[in-house]
Amino acid sequence: MSGKFGLGNYSSRKHISISVPSSTEVMSPHIKSVEELRVLGINLNSFNTPTQFFICVAGVFLFYLIYGYLQELIFSVEGFKPFGWYLTLVQFGFYSLFGLVELQLTQDKRRRIPCKTYMIIAFLTVGTMGLSNTSLGYLNYPTQVIFKCCKLIPVMIGGVFIQGKRYNVADVSAALCMSLGLIWFTLADSKIAPNFNVTGVILISLALCADAAIGNVQEKAMKLHNGTNSEMVLYSYSIGFVYILMGLLSVGGLGPAVSFCSQHPVTTYGYAFLFSLMGYFGISFVLALIKLYGALVAVTVTTGRKAMTIVLSFLFFSKPFTFQYVWGGLLVVFGIFLNVYSKNKDKMKLPSLAELRKRVLSGRKVRLLSQDV
Repeated sequence: MSGKFGLGNYSSRKHISISVPSSTEVMSPHIKSVEELRVLGINLNSFNTPTQFFICVAGVFLFYLIYGYLQELIFSVEGFKPFGWYLTLVQFGFYSLFGLVELQLTQDKRRRIPCKTYMIIAFLTVGTMGLSNTSLGYLNYPTQVIFKCCKLIPVMIGGVFIQGKRYNVADVSAALCMSLGLIWFTLADSKIAPNFNVTGVILISLALCADAAIGNVQEKAMKLHNGTNSEMVLYSYSIGFVYILMGLLSVGGLGPAVSFCSQHPVTTYGYAFLFSLMGYFGISFVLALIKLYGALVAVTVTTGRKAMTIVLSFLFFSKPFTFQYVWGGLLVVFGIFLNVYSKNKDKMKLPSLAELRKRVLSGRKVRLLSQDV
């Protein structure tokens, strides 16, 4: 509803128009001021921007590195590989419980993001995590991680179509470098450890598509409605839990999984609890990165984390090795650098080609003069 309040004399009929947004406009009524952004009890607003970024990156690396180790450890249990969807169900159940506890500890318990949006986010979350977990039954862990790292380009494409974003040449070059490096890594892996399966490739590719969309949808929803991290986790994962439960019941996959895990409770439910706890802590920092810096920066950080996960996977779990892994990894690192540079051009001023040529020529002149002396 809009109203106008007139000021001034009646002869000139001058007035000041004040528009009040109507209830049908797409705007959250909760966006009144910048509220505190807390992650695991840490008020990030009390820190400056570089410290906020450092805290978020440190949290992502710490918790997700442990998460990746536990994930590979669970799938190393003999006979567990067919039950990736059940692991995702247990994971979503723990996430919902953790989110409910965290939401109860906050003063503001309102749900700000519409249920329709949460149903979409939950569907995408089920796709990216469920298909990713299930793909480990068909692919080795480093190959799965490599495929997941390739989501930078889909995220950029999703940013263009979902949020109308435009990316510069440096961002596009970064995405290309990362993808080429990861492809190189994958080809090397296929040569020395041909453990590929078409089903696994299809599953992880579909997970990438869902993962590419979810960051942009979360970013748009959290900025539009000013939703909190705990709210996002609680509603998206609890709705996703219902989706997976209905799916497992419909295909009869719940009984065998429960029977197997009941025979190995420590190595399944025990590891799954720690695995979910680390993932919950990690997703809290990822959501903070999305809210503060956007989906592309969050994906860049998580891509770097995945590269570190691959290194640790080779250290803790015996696998064949080739130096092509190193060259592919270096190309990925260069892509990450390009992306960081594109976001901080003012602070990271690199010399142009003309300046480099000038410096080289001046250096030659200095050497010639020193030889003449």
